[in-house]
Amino acid sequence: MALLTFKGGVHPPHRKKYTEHIPTKRANEPEIAYIPLQQHIGAPCNAIVSVGDTVKVGQKIGEVQGFVSSPVHSSISGKVKAIKEYPTPGGNSLCIIIENDFKNEVHESVKSKGDIDTLSKEEILEIIKEAGIVGMGGAGFPTHVKLSPPKDKKIDTVILNGAECEPYLTADHRLMLEAPEDVVYGLKAIMKVLGVEKGYIGIEDNKMDAIDSIKKAVANEKNIEVVPLKTKYPQGAEKQLIYACIKKEVPSGGLPMDVGVVVNNVGTAAQIAKTIKTGMPLIERITTVTGSAIANPQNLIIKIGTLFKDIIDQCGGFKEEAGKVIMGGPMMGLAQYTLDVPVIKGASGILCLNKKDATLPNPKSCIRCGKCVYICPANLQPLYISAHALKYNFDKVEEYKALDCIECGSCSFICPSKRPLLHSIRVGKREIIAKKRKQNK
Repeated sequence: MALLTFKGGVHPPHRKKYTEHIPTKRANEPEIAYIPLQQHIGAPCNAIVSVGDTVKVGQKIGEVQGFVSSPVHSSISGKVKAIKEYPTPGGNSLCIIIENDFKNEVHESVKSKGDIDTLSKEEILEIIKEAGIVGMGGAGFPTHVKLSPPKDKKIDTVILNGAECEPYLTADHRLMLEAPEDVVYGLKAIMKVLGVEKGYIGIEDNKMDAIDSIKKAVANEKNIEVVPLKTKYPQGAEKQLIYACIKKEVPSGGLPMDVGVVVNNVGTAAQIAKTIKTGMPLIERITTVTGSAIANPQNLIIKIGTLFKDIIDQCGGFKEEAGKVIMGGPMMGLAQYTLDVPVIKGASGILCLNKKDATLPNPKSCIRCGKCVYICPANLQPLYISAHALKYNFDKVEEYKALDCIECGSCSFICPSKRPLLHSIRVGKREIIAKKRKQNK
């Protein structure tokens, strides 16, 4: 079996054994749900409920303010106790706080939307938009926006990302084993919206059981191909996945649509399928709860708005003192300063590391070995971008095409001097973006 891949990349320890063979189970419902009005890239939602209102499961409680936005829905039934700022994984955000009545009353709007064979592409797109579906691999980009390319961008290919290349995380792996039909159904819905005849599902070869599972699900689908990928990080990054699957290279500063491709996560596709079949919007997700500090690692189906601390308690709590808790994986996840943050739509993992695993080594001087250049999947020169960023020479940072950086962290991982290359590159990118925004104003 030929395995496809991309140039560069690294091989961090997988550490997926904690959860990859454990069937997914449902987490306990929260007594109180803290539902942020912004769980996506773009404009936050406006609350359309008030304190004291009774809400039901699946009811829309936050309405979009612009095209690049995504509505939010109640994951439980109960009473709205407050609408206020509260810590979330990305910083403080306005949240609708709902006290659970545990009646699980489903809102009247939640009902089957039909079938993709009878629904028009416009109807499917509207269903996706109204369900608040966003990229569930962690990025949180509104899916209806991604499926609405400009008219001058001809899309001919859809690729589903089943690589799940981040260490520790196995939520997508379990999904492909337990609900392969939903993954394929969702892909077919996406293909219909875009008018595309060819679809691919890329899966790394450290998930052979998932490859077999999805291959069985597409056995009668002539236009869908399962692509076994070489296990390498960041195999699941959009540009790298596109090159591995179909050998198209997204140009510098470009997007996948520039080469006629749209990429979605397998979790996003499965949610589209569930919403079409049942009418239920995005109110829960599979999250991997794992790491060296957690007592009982597992994959849980968690209601949006459940606090990290409650989920960690359901997994037996910490077996030793945690040095760091991260939303997502160790390479691209967000470290949290408190456990009083809610699970959001993009929470692919809750990674709990002990103090030993969380301790960063002291950086030394760059030895000009060039390893960061050799492995950079975006074909950049991280040592120079970092050096200019540290000297606040942001014009040079831009000249070295820092905005093409996908922030995968491979450079920091491979650096023998343990320099925090990614951190300084991020600072440089944000300064460039801030400058451009100021100029545009």
